[in-house]
Amino acid sequence: MPAPKLFEPLTAGPLTLPNRIVIAPMCQYSAEDGCMTDWHLIHLGQLALSGAGLLTIEATAVMPEGRISYADVGLWDDKTEAAMARTLQSVRRWSDMPIAIQLAHAGRKASTDLPWLGGQQIPPGETNGWQTVAPSALPFEQGEQPPEAMDREAMAQVRDAFAESARRSVRLGIDAIQIHAAHGYLLHQFLSPLSNQRDDDYGGSLEHRMRFPLEVFEAVRDAVPDDYPLSVRVSGTDWVANGWDLEQTITFARALEQRGCGAIHVSSGGLDPAQKIPVGPGYQVPLARGVKEAVSIPVIAVGLITDYDHAEAIVSTGDADLVALARGMLYDPRWPWHAAAHLGASVKAPNQYLRSQPRQFPGLFDE
Repeated sequence: MPAPKLFEPLTAGPLTLPNRIVIAPMCQYSAEDGCMTDWHLIHLGQLALSGAGLLTIEATAVMPEGRISYADVGLWDDKTEAAMARTLQSVRRWSDMPIAIQLAHAGRKASTDLPWLGGQQIPPGETNGWQTVAPSALPFEQGEQPPEAMDREAMAQVRDAFAESARRSVRLGIDAIQIHAAHGYLLHQFLSPLSNQRDDDYGGSLEHRMRFPLEVFEAVRDAVPDDYPLSVRVSGTDWVANGWDLEQTITFARALEQRGCGAIHVSSGGLDPAQKIPVGPGYQVPLARGVKEAVSIPVIAVGLITDYDHAEAIVSTGDADLVALARGMLYDPRWPWHAAAHLGASVKAPNQYLRSQPRQFPGLFDE
């Protein structure tokens, strides 16, 4: 039988992934003043032993006001950088899995409580709350405190903060950076006509709505070495009429590729509470396929991909180059092991775990 495509290496610039399985960024809401804690060491440490091809650090705020919640991870000063350095040092002591980071700004979806406490917006002036910003003064949910519409100075500060966090990421030895332009956060808010109702050069036409996200990408690109791997996560559609859609996503993806983007990670939704998402296994794969048909850089598919044969089919048929798992990986942190066993492939495991190899899968672990 031919070797499964899911476990073929993939090279992107100077970075070679041992397989096509990506651990997607997952917020843990467990930081203190933007600093990683022991929870992140436990969380990232176990995932770094999973045998996946790439581990992505959760949405990391480029400035305090860009956090989704007061307990989000940040990378905006020496203190947050030092905390992340401690975590990475411990993880890397036991794992050589490539590590990426997702840099983000939540925009109008910032200043919320923890998900297990309801996740509601915390108004400015209340404990753990602050004034949010966005391209236009339109709240995410009706009845919320409206964001302040960003002026050019505020936009420049955010752009420069992305670049500075990128420099810190490189200094930390992180292998790749993903810019978060999906799920209704700030850069997605600029892209979608539902949230961007500006009447200047950053609103209106698709070209104008793409301008600020592209400026952020260019600032990050200029802040890192020439061959450093950069990707962007996009929402392929808002799932709302007259909102952001696949056609616009493709135009944006092509513009990113022209500017040196190395990969596109295609998700969806998150911008408007009116979204109607047809949730089901692989429901976002057609969006990834549409982008892949339009660009020559690697495309990552994500969203309820939990079946091993399904994941193999996505990459072997060319719908996407890689598959990403998030909640599925939390539920089964050894998913890559089990996929390799099912598909007849091999995967890297730590020496301390080699004796766990089942007898019916004698070639499962790389020696």
